[in-house]
Amino acid sequence: MKFGTEPRRSFSGPGPVIYLSIYLMAKFSVRPAVPEDIPAILQFILDLATYEKTPESAKATPELLHTALFSNQPTAHVLMATLDDGTPVGFALYFYNFSTWIGRPGIYLEDLYVSPEHRNLGVGKALFTKLGEIAEEKNCGRIDWSVLKWNAPSIAFYETTLGASRMEEWVGMRLEGDESIHRLRTLN
Repeated sequence: MKFGTEPRRSFSGPGPVIYLSIYLMAKFSVRPAVPEDIPAILQFILDLATYEKTPESAKATPELLHTALFSNQPTAHVLMATLDDGTPVGFALYFYNFSTWIGRPGIYLEDLYVSPEHRNLGVGKALFTKLGEIAEEKNCGRIDWSVLKWNAPSIAFYETTLGASRMEEWVGMRLEGDESIHRLRTLN
């Protein structure tokens, strides 16, 4: 077959021209969240829980998020990725921790989510770039996060694009729920 005589292929979905158009039109920025972002943050949390196949696990409420993110001493912080028209397209929720081994603070990235129609456009990379800027400003020695083992697209992004390394020698542990936390007080 000569060049240029190949049969046309059909695409399932909008095709590369549409995706290129979306990419060229998708101008977005990353900024700290404000209280007015709570509905979008809550929706992203629910969307992430659904993506991770545990929608029933998402128990956050607007009131809980407001207290955690916008009180005088916030326990967590959120970066919002928004289109130029203000439409939210992704978020990153993080908090500070401390590494005794390196003697410096760190960041734990609790959640990162980009809406499906805005993936592969640089939104996740932009959220990580801003997180890196914050880590440098706060003299953080590392950024940690967890990813489900079956989430191959995210793992590939973290390893290839970010240069992140797996920590397979660690086992995650958790006490969850008020009863589990309260039980610690009665160990003796």
